[in-house]
Amino acid sequence: MTAASTDPAHRIAPMLPEHAEQVLAIYRSGIDEGDATFETTAPGWREFDAAKLPDHRLTALDGDRVLGWAAVVPVSDRCVYAGVVEHSVYVHPDARGRGVGRALLAALLDSTVAAGIWTVQSGIFPENTASLALHRSAGFRVVGTRERIGRHHGVWRDVVLVEHRSPIVD
Repeated sequence: MTAASTDPAHRIAPMLPEHAEQVLAIYRSGIDEGDATFETTAPGWREFDAAKLPDHRLTALDGDRVLGWAAVVPVSDRCVYAGVVEHSVYVHPDARGRGVGRALLAALLDSTVAAGIWTVQSGIFPENTASLALHRSAGFRVVGTRERIGRHHGVWRDVVLVEHRSPIVD
């Protein structure tokens, strides 16, 4: 699977077990920066791998180097929410501004729409303006702000809920 990007040096490909170390390092980097997730530590590969839907896990690669990744998890095990997922997208700090996130999101949306998923959503800290801009440019809309939804390092944090609706919802 490939997607258009502004940097021809990378390609979008399925996330494989051989990407584990680099994927988790990028995730840890996002965690350490403090505005990407409520998580404070990255899981091991087995836990990470088990939580993500297998058909919607992507990497942006420059040769063998992982520049970023995207993946989804179901929002609920209730059948009514079978077409609703929450996604994550992380880009290595050295690869930002090169179209990696945009290419990952485009490929992820292609993948989820083809699978009949009708809503892709995420919660983004309002301070993460780059992520909010990326999602807006990819066609996500702001649904609202969940105020003081959780504590992160002892501080209450807001989360901006964004979603992308499939253009082919029946």
